[in-house]
Amino acid sequence: MASNGMIPFQVPTLNNSNYDNWSIKMKALLGVQDVWEMIEKGYKEPQDESSLSQAQKDSLRDSRKRDKKALYLIFQGLDDDSFEKIFDAKSAKEAWEKLQTSYKGAEQVKKVRLQTLRGEFEALHMKEVEVVSDYFTRVLAVSNQLKRNGEKLEDVRIMEKILRSLDSKFDHIVAIIEETKDLEAMTIEQLLGSLQAYEEKKKKKQVITEQLLKTQINSAKEEGCCLYIYILYFFIFYFLYYYF
Repeated sequence: MASNGMIPFQVPTLNNSNYDNWSIKMKALLGVQDVWEMIEKGYKEPQDESSLSQAQKDSLRDSRKRDKKALYLIFQGLDDDSFEKIFDAKSAKEAWEKLQTSYKGAEQVKKVRLQTLRGEFEALHMKEVEVVSDYFTRVLAVSNQLKRNGEKLEDVRIMEKILRSLDSKFDHIVAIIEETKDLEAMTIEQLLGSLQAYEEKKKKKQVITEQLLKTQINSAKEEGCCLYIYILYFFIFYFLYYYF
């Protein structure tokens, strides 16, 4: 934290892979510092400053000060490589636009990026050993990148994607949700909550099933039952666990 109060919190650092997140954080920071307008609209330098009224001179002085403050904050968020891209920028708006062009690219590059992200989104599938909250995080990470690059992605489409790409152990709850719930009236957080509750219930059932199976096998061993009895118990509890 700076002692003069100019920067009340840490400025995020831009690197080669975090431009989207960096720009969101910087926009918030510049807004808090009341200088985002310098990025969004900029200001015009007069051709003849001597012809300005005192009020206009005061306004110009204020705009210059706010612009330098915005430029300084941008500089603070850059490593050496990124700084080289904008070292000669004369205004905060120019610096911001140079970074945007450099990291987001031209329109054609943006289209290619969108196509890549769309492919990643469609290819997402829950791993067998993955917990549902981790899968949601992966899906939302790609979804957010798509949105930042201009894709119109509604929450309903994201939830539909999640439901059709869950691991097969969620088939029962997926069928119930699709038959009884209106996804248009449901939030992503509510869907996650329902799936987590089902996941927790499955885990508890698995523990109980394993304990019962172990008890029955031990009992069968004590009674001298044959191997096929153990196998029968195994398939009974397997059936109960996966289909009920």
